[in-house]
This record gives sequence, C-alpha cells and structure tokens, in this order.
Amino acid sequence: MKRHESSSQKRDPILVIVSLFVKQIPMKKKIAFISEHASPLATLGGVDSGGQNVYVAELAKHLASAGYQIDIFTRREDQNQPYIAHWLPGIRVIHIEAGPAICIAKEELLQYMPQFTKNMSSFIRTEQINYEVIHANFWMSGLVACDLKEILHIPFVITFHALGYVRKLYQKDVDKFPACRIDVEKHVAANADVIIAECPQDREDLINYYGANAQKITIIPCGFSKKEFYPVDKAEARKKLGLDPDADIILQLGRMVPRKGIDNVIRAAAKLKDNNKPLKLLVVGGDTDIPDPEKSPELKRLMDIARKEDILSSVCFTGRKNRAELKYYYSAADIFITTPWYEPFGITPLESMACGTPVIGSDVGGIKYSVAHGETGFLVQPDNPLALADKIDLLLNDKQLLLSMQRNSIERVNKQFTWARVASMAAALYEQLVAAVPHPAVRHRQQTAA
Repeated sequence: MKRHESSSQKRDPILVIVSLFVKQIPMKKKIAFISEHASPLATLGGVDSGGQNVYVAELAKHLASAGYQIDIFTRREDQNQPYIAHWLPGIRVIHIEAGPAICIAKEELLQYMPQFTKNMSSFIRTEQINYEVIHANFWMSGLVACDLKEILHIPFVITFHALGYVRKLYQKDVDKFPACRIDVEKHVAANADVIIAECPQDREDLINYYGANAQKITIIPCGFSKKEFYPVDKAEARKKLGLDPDADIILQLGRMVPRKGIDNVIRAAAKLKDNNKPLKLLVVGGDTDIPDPEKSPELKRLMDIARKEDILSSVCFTGRKNRAELKYYYSAADIFITTPWYEPFGITPLESMACGTPVIGSDVGGIKYSVAHGETGFLVQPDNPLALADKIDLLLNDKQLLLSMQRNSIERVNKQFTWARVASMAAALYEQLVAAVPHPAVRHRQQTAA
C-alpha cells in the first residue's frame, strides 16, 4: 500500500534543486590569524609597526583571493576601533579587549594575554566559528594559540618573526622584553603543530637555541606586493620627490630603531662625501610624518652623528611615508642599504629589488637569504662603515655592474618572493595540517564538550 506524504513531508522541488546546488559549492575554509600587537590596519614605520604588519596583511589578502575566509585578531588600541572591521572581501579584523584601549609597547603586553585568550575564545564560541587552523604571529600570539588549542582543540601554525634568544644576544640589557620570553617561546615551539621559519638561519636558530623538532619546521619566506612595488622610471621618481636628477642617491628605509644600523649607513656615507658627484642619503621612516628630534630620541641620535661626521646637509630624514609612496623612493635611489645587527627576515630588500634597485645589506638572517651576493647586490658585515663605503663606491662607479644587478634583482624577487607564491605555500601547509587532524565537525563536538 502506497503511503501518502503529508503536506509537511512534501519537499518543494525548488528547495530540492537549491539544496543539491548548495551541496556542490565548497565551503570556504576559515583561518584565524593572531597578531596581538601588529595590526594590518596600522600605519607603518613606527617602533612597533613594520614587517609583521605587512606579512599579516599581505598573506591574508592573497589567501582571501584564493577562497579562504580570514579573521585577524589583534589588540584594541583605541576605543574608536570597531569590534569587527570588515576590511576587505573575505577578511575581518577583530579588535580584542586586552588591557586598556591605548597604544602600549609590545614589551609590556604579556600581562594582557590571558584576557586576550579569554575574549578571543568567547568570540569564537559566541559566533560558533569552526576555524580550520590558527596562524599565530609572534611569541605572545603563539602563547594565545597554545591555550586555544587546549581549550578549543584548534591546531596552530606559528611564525615567530623574531626570536628572543637571538634578540638578547645582540641587544643584551637594552632588550626590555620579560625574562620569561625565551621559556614561553620554547613552550610554543613544542606545542605548535607546524613552525614556519622565514629563512634557513631562522630554522637553524629554532633547532639550536630552542630544541625545536626539525620535522615540524617548514621554510616559507616573506614576500613583496607586485601591485605596490615595481620599477618606476628613475627620472620620473626623482622629479616626483623633488630630488636632484644628477645626484648619487642611496636609500635607507624602515623602522627607526638602533638595531637597524642606520648610524652605520650615515658613517659610510660620510666616507664618500668627497666624490665627484653630489651624494644624498635618504632616511625614510620614523614615528611621525614630519621628522621631530624632540619626539624621537633615535632620530636625534642619528642627526647628531650626521652632524659630527659633517654630512648633515647631505642626509635627508623624510619621516614616515605611506606605502603608496615607497616605490618612488626605492626607484629614485641608485642603491638601497640596510645593515641591521640582526634581521629575522627583512621585507624592505625584496621591495627594493622589485623596484629594480640593488641592495647592500648585512650578511645576517633573512638578508643573506634574499640578497644574492654579487648578483643582486652585496652582503657586508654589520657595523663596518668602511666595508659598506667600499661596496657603495664600487656600485656607483661601475654603471654596467649596477645595470646588471638591477635586472637580476627584478628577476630574482618575481621568481622566488611574491606574496602569491608565499600564500600558495602557506595554503598547502594548512591543507596538510587539516588533513592530519579531525574534521571541523568533530572538533566542534570536542569544543562543545569542553
């Protein structure tokens, strides 16, 4: 006997078609980024805003364009910041309450991480979000990710961006991070599902100083944005910036902090001041748009060095510049110089090479990985102004070598260091990790039970 369906049992044919269609649409995978002090929305160039901000922003953009949904959790620094900022398609920035809503130096943020964890966990549960992976950036974000893994059973990837042990080696007592930082980093490294090292030196340091499991470490470099950084005609760039079209111009660009070695560049430039052509050193960066030595002790120190070296008139401190302007500075320069004491990776050399400007950099960390010595520039020992001056002089007086390095620079970064390639490598890493852990639905049941 045929059973008759009640009206409630009958299925609307339109709904059946829609249901079948929806089942064929792959769900967008959700990734949570944690970057406690480095927001992608921050203005770059200050003491606590630089490469990590760029890394988080660009990786998120390219992952979103590949179909991922990205939520970036960062600390609220201003009461006027919206709780949830819909930044770009597929990307939200969530401002988490962790301490007072004011700018606080990153060295003082550890005490607020338990509150960060509590509020981020509350957000995830309230919104009922099943994140596939958490990607933590910096050691304090890694600590939050460790706790969330235990609470919500979400696997996590960590990019440290800098290591406390290495920092302490170079900065000694100047380092103001809590003494427990290294122990926390060891804890994070031990509990992370995957560790991203940004260069071979980073990998070696993680193994040698932290006892990190080599099998858990994957090298994925930083990148540059092809939309933002590309060659601009040198004459056009100099005209736009009001620079002498005939001068030899060298550029230092980045955060204005002692470890960046800007004093070394000034002293090297002083050894070249008697060259036939006028020499101009551009120093781009700082805490303010208009340079003010009264507000920046480091700027005052650098200006005093330039004055003592009798080169102040040849050094132009430009202040902080927005990213849309940077390609003109890179393109206007003959050489880009960066000689930090140490550098976990360093994005500015990539940006410079993308604009066709060779790099002279310290033979340290990520710089010795991104700069091909003798092909796209030179590597020198940090804090050696004489050696730096010799390489600057060589390049400025060998136009054929300079031209060759310009071409090699563009080719190298476009082949190896685009953000699209970096995002592709990160996505492959996420997929491998997701394949090795329970399905999000299983984790959701675990989260509910917890």
